Amino acid sequence: MAFTEIADRVWVARYEWFDVNVTLVGGDRGLLVVDTHASDLAARAVVDDVRRLGAGEVVGVVNTHEHFDHTFGNGAFRAAYGELPIHAHEVAAERTVPAGERIKGLYDADPDDPHGDEVRATVIVPADRTFSSAVSLDLGDRAVELVHPGRGHTGGDLVLRVPDVDVLLAGDLVEESMARNGVPGFGDDCYPLEWPHSLDIVLSLSTSATVVVPGHGAPVDREFVEEQRNAIGIVAQTIRDLAARGVRAEDALEAVGWPYPREELAAAVRRGYAQLSRSEKRLPLA
Repeated sequence: MAFTEIADRVWVARYEWFDVNVTLVGGDRGLLVVDTHASDLAARAVVDDVRRLGAGEVVGVVNTHEHFDHTFGNGAFRAAYGELPIHAHEVAAERTVPAGERIKGLYDADPDDPHGDEVRATVIVPADRTFSSAVSLDLGDRAVELVHPGRGHTGGDLVLRVPDVDVLLAGDLVEESMARNGVPGFGDDCYPLEWPHSLDIVLSLSTSATVVVPGHGAPVDREFVEEQRNAIGIVAQTIRDLAARGVRAEDALEAVGWPYPREELAAAVRRGYAQLSRSEKRLPLA
């Protein structure tokens, strides 16, 4: 997929596998690549697209979180451009290898998946430049900000803000892709009770004119993020309410209505109940 310029020297390419976005942010020192696709093989095609764009040399990589579809191309970019700095939140960097090895195990269990060989063959390269809350990266005539707004999709989510053009790259804290019917990624490492508060921080970094690039799918606006924040907030509050009433986790999905399909929320409910304090739970109803 060709890179499309969505703002001055900010290009997004949307790749069919996982409907994942790779973003380039340019400055007079070169290009910053945000997320690197799901395998070494796939990332080599991204490198070709970057070179075809002709906007400059890559001088750094950012991973918005640790999941393989955003990190497994790190090695391909280093092979193409040398020992690039790879930036991520400290938790994401720590979890990149174990998260990637777990995914390789899942592909081992599904030998018929057409992408299995390339995923298993990828050497996992974690970030080596980390931060805890916020950091600014200098691209020469442009600075970009990496901010950890809190936990949500994972424990190591970051957003990248390009202030001079009012663009915010949200990673998988925001989901637009119709490959998932727009349902946020409530996986086995999500933090559903904290996610709404993290999105409040994201919203505080935006304006009514901000272009928000999700990890998957088309760019969206602030209103889209507000609506998704509210839906995730309903998920979080419903978990709290059910636990306070003594409804067991295994019964929660069928107990009430939810803003997303029940089959997409099993991990959210399980993780949410596990993250509640003892005082927030009542004994199960008889």
